[in-house]
Amino acid sequence: MNDHGPANTPMEQGNRPRTTVRWPAVEPADGTGTAHGNRSTRGASAAHPTRSAYGVHANDEGAACDAVARDGTTAWATDGLGLDSQPSPVPGATRATVPPASHAPAITSAREPARARARDGWTRLRRAARRHGPVLALYGTVKLIGFCVFMYLLDSSGDFRRKNPRFGGGAHVWDVLATWDGWWYQQIAAHGYHPALVPVPGATGLITLEGNSAAFFPLYPALMRLVSSCTGLGLLGAGLLVSITASFVAALGIYAVTARVGGRRAGLAAAGLWAVWPGSGMEWSAYSESLYIALAAWTCHAVMRRRWLTAGLLTCAAGLTRPTATALIAALTLAVLMDLLRHRRAVRRWGDTPLPDGTTRRGAVLRPLTAVAIAPVGLAGYLGWVGYRMGDLGGYFKLQDGAWAHSFDYGRHTVKVFGSLMVGHFDYLYAYPYEDAIGAATVLLALIILPLLFRLRPPLVLTVYTLLTMALVLGSQQIFGNVSRYLLPAFPLLIPCATAMRRLSTPVLCTVLTVAALASGSYAGYVLFEVGIP
Repeated sequence: MNDHGPANTPMEQGNRPRTTVRWPAVEPADGTGTAHGNRSTRGASAAHPTRSAYGVHANDEGAACDAVARDGTTAWATDGLGLDSQPSPVPGATRATVPPASHAPAITSAREPARARARDGWTRLRRAARRHGPVLALYGTVKLIGFCVFMYLLDSSGDFRRKNPRFGGGAHVWDVLATWDGWWYQQIAAHGYHPALVPVPGATGLITLEGNSAAFFPLYPALMRLVSSCTGLGLLGAGLLVSITASFVAALGIYAVTARVGGRRAGLAAAGLWAVWPGSGMEWSAYSESLYIALAAWTCHAVMRRRWLTAGLLTCAAGLTRPTATALIAALTLAVLMDLLRHRRAVRRWGDTPLPDGTTRRGAVLRPLTAVAIAPVGLAGYLGWVGYRMGDLGGYFKLQDGAWAHSFDYGRHTVKVFGSLMVGHFDYLYAYPYEDAIGAATVLLALIILPLLFRLRPPLVLTVYTLLTMALVLGSQQIFGNVSRYLLPAFPLLIPCATAMRRLSTPVLCTVLTVAALASGSYAGYVLFEVGIP
């Protein structure tokens, strides 16, 4: 149809449900406005520079606009509310069909985009609450039950009142939560570091150096001091707040990792199991376990989703939390190497074709390599700084050996402990029979679960991280009763158990976890802090 041809026939209207109004190409006399195709924008752009293609101003809701409604016979002017006014033919316009209501221009205010974003935000928040709310509720309830039993046992026995406030004692039951290592973290938060290798005068045994705060990594006490400064809480309260918050973050991370392997039901069971696992009494105390496990779990999740930069940054932060981040660094590195090998094979086969996210296969190599470069910065940086301040690059390891008798002995101490426990002897280093029995049971449980984990064929990052964490713990000379605490970061061991428990109904699952929570107040809390050394 030309510019001045006849109107469309009904057949043409059926085949062409929407026809654009065509305006004569007329150059404005005053030189303003520009012609677009067959439509001049002189009248619209001169009076309303911000009108849309339909002639509607974004903020002009009540005024008449130049939008053209098509009813098949003539052009009609519509007011700002979209209601038809009196017919007034527009000069130069041809008759056209009325577009469907869904294609009519939307007249919205300038605040509509903000409102839409707010609605989208609330929708995402509700969706996240539906998905993660049950996880947080289950973990929090189970953990609270075990914690209350722990506090009751402390108060009923009263042994902590007769102990040194630094070594498991205090005026109140909650003071016990910040003893032993918690005391060191409070000292660092209050006074900072003073790295030094100070010999004990006349000492010739295992302990030849005085204890020093440099043995404890800086991220947790730094957060403790930050929270204390921002909230006005004391260092104990700030430390507990950091640990409890981190424990919920860790529960979500364990849920997310397990759900990718065994489904959401298994992820829910894993979060509940983590609340009652041996050593779980450290989760709500002034210790760094919850913070480290939160970082480790979300690192593994980021690797599984190939979010390499996120994984590298989280691993770097984990390296500022605990020395066992070595296992996390190695797991990330191997995962990156395997990913690069897959990229290399893909490039050889398909060339440099874009990935689904738009990046090229050759360009996707940069992020994994950057993650590998970032990951060890936290751990290496702290160890290097301590060595520099001590005047000995191996100063951190000498401090651990000389002040705490902790060293890597390739498992000799672990073998000796098991050999002694089998015959009922306790002639090994740092013997605490009740605590050591729980530690031995934890090790045996981990060794039984490990083949079941391999049977599920989890991602490489989980396998390597679990194996190296266990190797670092069992291959070291240390207080054996702490093994249950040191194996707590090996959270992938929860996956086989959680996968088996996903078949349980919700009432049965809650009942099982509740019974375990009642018992965990003793084996995971009281025994660690009062019967032995945490």
